[in-house]
Amino acid sequence: MNREPLPWHLLQSFAAISDTGSLSAAAKVLGSSQPTLSRHLTQLEERIGSRLFFRTSTGLTLTPEGAAVQAHADAMAKSAAQLSFKGQQTLSGTVRITASQIAATYLLPDMLVSLHTAHPDLALEVVATDQTENLLRREADLAVRMYRPTQNDLIAKKVGNLAIGIFAAHSYIERCGLPEHPSDLYHHSVIGYDRSTAIIDGMRQVGITVDRSFFTFRSDDQVVGWRMVQAGHGIGFNQTVIGQSDPNLVQLWPEIDIGALPVWLTAHQELRMSPRVRICFEHLASCFGAL
Repeated sequence: MNREPLPWHLLQSFAAISDTGSLSAAAKVLGSSQPTLSRHLTQLEERIGSRLFFRTSTGLTLTPEGAAVQAHADAMAKSAAQLSFKGQQTLSGTVRITASQIAATYLLPDMLVSLHTAHPDLALEVVATDQTENLLRREADLAVRMYRPTQNDLIAKKVGNLAIGIFAAHSYIERCGLPEHPSDLYHHSVIGYDRSTAIIDGMRQVGITVDRSFFTFRSDDQVVGWRMVQAGHGIGFNQTVIGQSDPNLVQLWPEIDIGALPVWLTAHQELRMSPRVRICFEHLASCFGAL
């Protein structure tokens, strides 16, 4: 048996597998992947020098050696929980969060205010970018993404879905009239992207075929595009939770499902074990889940 201390993340994966009885179920609990947990289990069995699970047709069950490891894992989890509770009273340090410009501008502020109120010694940094920040290079502690990250050895948890809506300012409707049907968009000013085809592809799904020249205002900066909607230039698209919070806007055809964006929180496995990062992770997960 290897006498070096066992990495805590291997024991965490082991405990989740033991609790759920399968790699796939444990992966869902931890917000990880089945291949990652399988690798963790293999590494732990190599460190212990024993098989820890019997593999049966109904799932995984503990071997006698596995049961012994389970007792130690339970004791460590209990100690970690106690330390976490104590540490939460005086959490301090910096947590760096990366999110899209839209999320950083319109969604994160209220969430981070409530986080700061609960933990005033935390220093928060936000990197507002639509470019992928590689957590493996420590460019951020946490990432809020509208897609599932694909990097290995990251903890990724889906925390919600944000529906997309179509919005126009009251000032625009007073000037140009209220479109009665989505096909009326052909006769209105619509705000779209410059190079991205995301809106064009989405409109095609509801039977409206356009190209880049259709949009009377174009920008790949989502905040700029949304400000043009608020200013009354034309009709635009955004997450309904953002659009519905603005009393100067009206949502067009809310009964039409034009899709939703999944929200994923991601952290490096080692950083996820930091009390301050874990608190931020869990706080944001709760806030996005409430949306």
